[in-house]
Amino acid sequence: MLSKKRSLATLSPEERLLSVTYGSRAFSGEIPRFEIPEEGMPAEAAYRLITDELNLDGNPALNLATFVTTWMEPEAEKLIGDTLNKNLVDQEEYPQTGVIQERAVNILARLFNAPRGESGVGTATVGSSEAIMLALLAHKTAWKKARLSRSLPDDRPNIVVSSGVHVVWEKFARYFEVELRKLPMAGERYTLDPEAVAEAVDERTVCVGAILGTTYTGHLDPVAEIDRVLSEIKAKKGWDIPLHVDGASGGFVLPFLKPDLVWDFRLPHVRSINVSGHKYGLVYPGIGWLLFREGKDLPEELVFRVNYLGGEESTYTLNFSRGSSMMLAQYYMLLRLGREGYRRIHAVSLSNARLLSKRLSEDRRFRVVGPADHLPIVTFSVAPDAGFSETGLSEKIRERGWILPAYTLPPDLTHRSVLRVVVKENFSRDMVDLLIADIDRAARALSGSGTPGHKARHRPAVC
Repeated sequence: MLSKKRSLATLSPEERLLSVTYGSRAFSGEIPRFEIPEEGMPAEAAYRLITDELNLDGNPALNLATFVTTWMEPEAEKLIGDTLNKNLVDQEEYPQTGVIQERAVNILARLFNAPRGESGVGTATVGSSEAIMLALLAHKTAWKKARLSRSLPDDRPNIVVSSGVHVVWEKFARYFEVELRKLPMAGERYTLDPEAVAEAVDERTVCVGAILGTTYTGHLDPVAEIDRVLSEIKAKKGWDIPLHVDGASGGFVLPFLKPDLVWDFRLPHVRSINVSGHKYGLVYPGIGWLLFREGKDLPEELVFRVNYLGGEESTYTLNFSRGSSMMLAQYYMLLRLGREGYRRIHAVSLSNARLLSKRLSEDRRFRVVGPADHLPIVTFSVAPDAGFSETGLSEKIRERGWILPAYTLPPDLTHRSVLRVVVKENFSRDMVDLLIADIDRAARALSGSGTPGHKARHRPAVC
């Protein structure tokens, strides 16, 4: 992340030094902040120096902002520690690690209903951002090849998405010179409008992107409806436009809780899917996955075959060297939990999220925006007459340790702010009660009211 701190030239000599509180036990002297020290230090001192600073960070268990997994069981952590020294790309030296990655790809391909009879096509990534980049690059390359094969111009490609997409889609558009056509959210619609998609696509559309749980509100884009629209366009105009599903938030939830909801490779235009193993895949960061429907969806010229350390490696990634531990941790979780284990854990999380949504909807000071219909994500706003703002509530409740983010919606709805709670495995029903009590306490302090919030009639949740 780019730093916006003051430049080194403006810092005083004292500001460039770290004080050491263990001088009498380990060593004396001060440590430069921005230069490597002339001499090293004992391991314990280095460890204490860093961990003492990290005490200023928030408590991961109370971080309601992040989708990222903040707890794993001891056996998983041991496996991670045991494999930190293995480079995933060194498959000549660590052949079984490569075999396990291939197994995981096939498991996920079948979880997402890829065509039977084919080996799964995909790769582990450092997260969904890399996976999305790779998927869009594959679709752009395939589109370009198809255009050139018919002697058509291959300039001015575009991608159609909603304004609620993750910033990685904007990065791809800028880095790889593709027009990003962002369709606005409006009113109470927080998802991609299939009819607007029909108006926005053309013969230069590389793909359409659908989100399986937006980071803004947790709503699902209507993937099946978008697929239907693309099928109609293909029949009328001959444009065979692929659909990429960004399943970073929901891809590891819906197959277990909503197996009959059709959003995956059962739909003909869904040609690629990304998921984040470090979100509801229940693995620490960073691990993501990219799956293609079939081998033909990954252009051969994008796959590099490298003679590396005595063997030929096939690679389709933006990164080269990477740790194998989180990929292996994902395989561990798939084996450890199975379908029933994932279903049970996510069902409890969804139940707790719905309880939180219900409690908030009964309080006239709040308006539920994302009611946890499908995913364990609750978003809500503050009523106009509540006497405080979303930002004020977020800052006030931080005093109790909760990290509850407040932010504005995408450009079309920047006049609206929401707060988001991502309910994870370690967010218990008891924590729902504690959070509600602390929200009430903070709201009363901000509004100047000494009495608890009154319950109102249940309001229909906005979706």
